[in-house]
Amino acid sequence: MTQRGRTTPPRSPDGRRRPPAGERSPQPRVSKERVDAVVRPVVAGAGYDLEDLAVSRAGRRHVVRVTIDGDRGVSLDDIADVSRAISAALDAAEEAEGDLLPGEYELEISSRGVDRPLTLPRHWRRNVGRLVKVSAAGRQVTARIKSAGDEGVTLDVDGTVQEVAHADLGPGRVQLEFTHWGEVEGADEDDEIDEEDEER
Repeated sequence: MTQRGRTTPPRSPDGRRRPPAGERSPQPRVSKERVDAVVRPVVAGAGYDLEDLAVSRAGRRHVVRVTIDGDRGVSLDDIADVSRAISAALDAAEEAEGDLLPGEYELEISSRGVDRPLTLPRHWRRNVGRLVKVSAAGRQVTARIKSAGDEGVTLDVDGTVQEVAHADLGPGRVQLEFTHWGEVEGADEDDEIDEEDEER
């Protein structure tokens, strides 16, 4: 989801407009640390973790990309709520402290997704039950996460359960799994019921 920020040139602290587009003027440097200091407490206050924050330029605009995650996952409604809260916080910070993101900006909020590597204890905890490929104690394995805590994880490697400390784990990659129709629990029973209904 993308939310656009200001669309008109902001005023200087003395109340004068900045030079319009096309006129040469030095581009002020944006402090990612200042932006992070505004965004992080908003994300935490909404009950999520700030997984990543990036600030870049796209033409005359700044683009602020925020990635969040939570124990219950992140829905589109959640992203919309967090986006509005962050946008309001950025505007309030500029009102109080001066330019934070000079000119126009776009705010992009996204969830972490399953394609990002598992590197922190909370990443492993939120993916219990999933199949992952990971370097565990120096050996590359594909295993299912049985449980995860602050000290390490329990992996099922081809039926063998292993406990591995986080210090001995490399970045984990969630593996996509495809279930065949015949493997779905209750599929045969449903087929029988459908056949009976057709005979009637």
